[in-house]
Amino acid sequence: MSSEQRQVGFGGIWLPEGEDPRHQDEQAVGELATYRDYLRHYRLTLELKGQDLTPEQLARRSVPPSTMSLLGLVRHMAKVEHGWFQRAFQGRLDEPRPYWSADASDVDFDGVEPTQACVDEAYAAWKEQIARADAWLDTQTDESMGDVVVYNSDGETSSVRDILVHMVEEYARHAGHADLLREVIDGRTGQ
Repeated sequence: MSSEQRQVGFGGIWLPEGEDPRHQDEQAVGELATYRDYLRHYRLTLELKGQDLTPEQLARRSVPPSTMSLLGLVRHMAKVEHGWFQRAFQGRLDEPRPYWSADASDVDFDGVEPTQACVDEAYAAWKEQIARADAWLDTQTDESMGDVVVYNSDGETSSVRDILVHMVEEYARHAGHADLLREVIDGRTGQ
């Protein structure tokens, strides 16, 4: 893509000033509020990077042999949200896991289809997992950030704080992937 085809947002930002839902007037106060603010920001970033694209564009693979796509990232984050917020934090080990396979295949990325049905299902699953995660976060306090949870069948443990930082990191990394994927699709850039 030539530099003439690039669409560099609005003065280097993704949306016109005042229209970006990620920006807030007040800064978060407290540890939990800070984690939630970062999660909210990166969740919205991933959502924004997929806006106004067709199912074919959302399902477009990045660079062979990678199976990464914007739609695959949405499905992947539904799986990640469920894994940490439902399985690790709440011990819901018996409920179905979205986009998961026992054979360790990347169902979240490999199962992407360029259809509106696949797009609708992926976004609905992701939004459901976010709502469930946020409902659990509503029950937490700054004091519970140091609580330790057993997060896998091997008995490994971590603090709530560490897992929330990991979730912010997971979203931030994939938001960077989404930046590049979107630029390849239609040249649009911006933070």
